[in-house]
Amino acid sequence: MAENEKMEQNTSAASAKAAKAKKDKKSGKPGMFARIGRWFHELRIELKKVVWPTRQQTVNNTLVVIASVFVVGVFIWIFDAIAGGLIQALIHLVQG
Repeated sequence: MAENEKMEQNTSAASAKAAKAKKDKKSGKPGMFARIGRWFHELRIELKKVVWPTRQQTVNNTLVVIASVFVVGVFIWIFDAIAGGLIQALIHLVQG
Protein backbone atom coordinates (compact mmCIF):
# COMPACT_ATOMS: atom_id res chain seq x y z
CA MET A 1 0.00 0.00 0.00
CA ALA A 2 2.86 2.35 0.74
CA GLU A 3 4.16 1.91 -2.80
CA ASN A 4 0.81 2.96 -4.25
CA GLU A 5 0.77 6.07 -2.05
CA LYS A 6 4.31 6.95 -3.17
CA MET A 7 3.35 6.50 -6.82
CA GLU A 8 0.28 8.71 -6.35
CA GLN A 9 2.38 11.38 -4.65
CA ASN A 10 4.99 11.23 -7.44
CA THR A 11 2.28 11.44 -10.09
CA SER A 12 0.54 14.37 -8.42
CA ALA A 13 3.86 16.12 -7.82
CA ALA A 14 4.86 15.65 -11.46
CA SER A 15 1.54 16.99 -12.72
CA ALA A 16 1.82 19.97 -10.35
CA LYS A 17 5.33 20.69 -11.65
CA ALA A 18 4.11 20.45 -15.24
CA ALA A 19 1.21 22.81 -14.53
CA LYS A 20 3.56 25.28 -12.82
CA ALA A 21 6.05 25.09 -15.70
CA LYS A 22 3.24 25.72 -18.19
CA LYS A 23 2.06 28.70 -16.14
CA ASP A 24 5.63 30.06 -15.88
CA LYS A 25 6.08 29.74 -19.63
CA LYS A 26 3.11 31.98 -20.30
CA SER A 27 4.06 34.63 -17.79
CA GLY A 28 7.81 34.33 -18.43
CA LYS A 29 7.65 35.27 -22.11
CA PRO A 30 10.61 37.53 -22.92
CA GLY A 31 9.94 41.09 -24.02
CA MET A 32 10.06 42.32 -27.58
CA PHE A 33 13.58 43.76 -27.32
CA ALA A 34 14.89 40.57 -25.70
CA ARG A 35 13.45 38.52 -28.56
CA ILE A 36 14.96 40.89 -31.14
CA GLY A 37 18.33 40.67 -29.38
CA ARG A 38 18.15 36.88 -29.31
CA TRP A 39 17.26 36.86 -33.02
CA PHE A 40 20.33 38.96 -33.88
CA HIS A 41 22.50 36.74 -31.69
CA GLU A 42 21.26 33.60 -33.44
CA LEU A 43 21.70 35.33 -36.82
CA ARG A 44 25.34 36.04 -35.99
CA ILE A 45 25.90 32.42 -34.98
CA GLU A 46 24.36 31.16 -38.24
CA LEU A 47 26.42 33.57 -40.34
CA LYS A 48 29.58 32.15 -38.78
CA LYS A 49 28.56 28.74 -40.16
CA VAL A 50 28.26 30.02 -43.74
CA VAL A 51 31.01 28.97 -46.15
CA TRP A 52 31.66 32.14 -48.13
CA PRO A 53 32.98 31.85 -51.70
CA THR A 54 36.49 32.99 -52.51
CA ARG A 55 37.13 36.07 -54.63
CA GLN A 56 38.06 33.87 -57.61
CA GLN A 57 34.82 31.86 -57.33
CA THR A 58 32.81 35.07 -57.19
CA VAL A 59 34.55 36.45 -60.28
CA ASN A 60 34.03 33.17 -62.18
CA ASN A 61 30.34 33.00 -61.24
CA THR A 62 29.85 36.63 -62.26
CA LEU A 63 31.44 36.01 -65.66
CA VAL A 64 29.25 32.95 -66.21
CA VAL A 65 26.13 34.98 -65.42
CA ILE A 66 27.16 37.83 -67.75
CA ALA A 67 27.92 35.37 -70.59
CA SER A 68 24.60 33.58 -70.06
CA VAL A 69 22.67 36.86 -70.14
CA PHE A 70 24.45 37.84 -73.34
CA VAL A 71 23.72 34.50 -75.07
CA VAL A 72 20.05 34.54 -74.04
CA GLY A 73 19.80 38.16 -75.18
CA VAL A 74 21.19 37.27 -78.61
CA PHE A 75 18.68 34.41 -78.96
CA ILE A 76 15.80 36.70 -78.00
CA TRP A 77 17.06 39.35 -80.45
CA ILE A 78 17.23 36.77 -83.29
CA PHE A 79 13.77 35.41 -82.45
CA ASP A 80 12.36 38.95 -82.33
CA ALA A 81 13.86 39.76 -85.75
CA ILE A 82 12.42 36.58 -87.28
CA ALA A 83 9.00 37.11 -85.68
CA GLY A 84 8.99 40.76 -86.77
CA GLY A 85 9.84 39.74 -90.35
CA LEU A 86 7.07 37.15 -90.39
CA ILE A 87 4.53 39.64 -89.08
CA GLN A 88 5.60 42.22 -91.69
CA ALA A 89 5.26 39.54 -94.42
CA LEU A 90 1.74 38.65 -93.18
CA ILE A 91 0.75 42.33 -93.15
CA HIS A 92 1.97 42.76 -96.73
CA LEU A 93 0.09 39.63 -97.77
CA VAL A 94 -3.18 40.89 -96.27
CA GLN A 95 -2.80 44.43 -97.60
CA GLY A 96 -1.38 43.53 -100.97
